[in-house]
Formats: sequence, structure tokens, C-alpha cells
Amino acid sequence: MMVSTLQAVVFDWAGTMIDFGCRAPVLALRDVFAEAGIEVSEAEARADMGKAKRDHVRALLAAPRIAALWRERHGAPPTEVDVDRLHDAVEPLMRAAARDCAQLIPGAAEIAAVLSARGVRIGSTTGYTRPMMADILPLAARQGYAPEAVVCAGETAAGRPSPLMMWKALVELGAWPARACVKVDDAVVGIAEGREVGAWTVGLSASGNGVGLDQDSLAALPADDRAQRIRAADVVLREAGAHYVVESVAQLGPVLAEIESRIARGERP
Repeated sequence: MMVSTLQAVVFDWAGTMIDFGCRAPVLALRDVFAEAGIEVSEAEARADMGKAKRDHVRALLAAPRIAALWRERHGAPPTEVDVDRLHDAVEPLMRAAARDCAQLIPGAAEIAAVLSARGVRIGSTTGYTRPMMADILPLAARQGYAPEAVVCAGETAAGRPSPLMMWKALVELGAWPARACVKVDDAVVGIAEGREVGAWTVGLSASGNGVGLDQDSLAALPADDRAQRIRAADVVLREAGAHYVVESVAQLGPVLAEIESRIARGERP
């Protein structure tokens, strides 16, 4: 088997390699805000998906509708103390929800194995904190996926869309140059992370946050509705700068082969 011109592929987790539909964060965030007396819609919970969960909570509290409801309910605008309290409350709920949604997306273990066999280093970044990942990592490993580097929210000075988590992953992998690496993600901030690093970026339209349905629910939709939702997610990822967009990691192989060829020709992202 030929050695690849790719140095590394760095994957996101929820909506990319596990948790088809990226359901866990939505469930946990909505529950925590409900306990604080604020009903957050699924669309609101998904608007900043992919950010570190503390940043995600902060963004929700800054949304005009939610901020107004918070003032009405609590008698004052939300503060950083509220951000801390909600984040601390969401962490155990996120851990439980993530554990329940830790099934690998079809094709995830297979693509990682093919890449590893060809000498490509496998890393990951996530908006989850290390405690949120504690149960996911062994569950994923038992299903055949164990990336060499796992960079979690809070382990760099800034989270996504900054490039710091991706840089940390590449440093841990010893992979360079970034133009010979790929970031695979279902969220806009993850695509931005890869672009900021200078890597190739591949967005996932059907399996992640853009559609937000588990595999059975997506399959149950009428064909036209399903196709429309996937197209809409595709457009958002391309507008965010994704070099390529496919529906899920199961379709990743041909895209990575094309990127390999472009790297071999001296092309840059």
C-alpha cells in the first residue's frame, strides 16, 4: 500500500465521528437552561455548535431573546457568574448525554483504519471538555476508533474558531506542513478552525449539526425534504469556506484521494 502524501487528518467528534445528528449537546444545553427557567429552542441551541461549551453558553446568554428572558426571570442581565454556573451545570449532563450518544457514525472506524495503514496520523479536536469526553474515548475505542491526539475545550487559550486546538493537535502528532493536513468537521466553527491553520477542510452535511437528526429520523423523511435539508447544510458549510462537502465520513475516501493528488501536484488549500 502506497504511503499517503497526507500528513494528518484531524476529525471533530459529535456529528462527525460519533453521535449522528449531533444530538447530545442540544439535549444537555436545553435541559440546563430549562432548569434556570429559560426555554431554549433547538435552533438556538444549534446556532453556535462546535464552540467550547463555555463559549456556547456565553453565546446563548448573549442572544437578544434569551438575554431579555433572563432579565425578566432573574431581574438582571446575565453575567460571567451565570456563565460559570450554567457551564458547571451542563458538564455532568453533557457527559451523560454524550455517553448515551457515543455510537460511531457508519464509516468512521473504517476511514480511520485505512488512513492509519497508509501512515496518516489521526487527531481530533472537540468543543467538549476532557470530563465530557471521559466516557466517550473508551466507548469509541471499543468500536474501533482511537485517535492518537485528542484536544479538548479548555486545553488551549482559545477554542474554535481559533486555530489553537488544531495547532496543538498537529504538534502532538508531529504533523507538518498544515497544507498537507485535513480538518473534517460538521460545524462552521470547525471549518473556520481548519482554514485558520492553513489545512484542507471537508464539511459533513448530513451527519451533523446542520441537519440535526439522528440517522433513523433522517432516513424516515420524505426524499425531497431530506435532500433539501442536506443541501441547506451543504451551502452553509461551503459558505464557511469548506474546500469539499460530503454527507458523512462514509463518503470521505474519494475526497481525501483527490486532496492527496492535489498535494502531490504541489497545490495548496
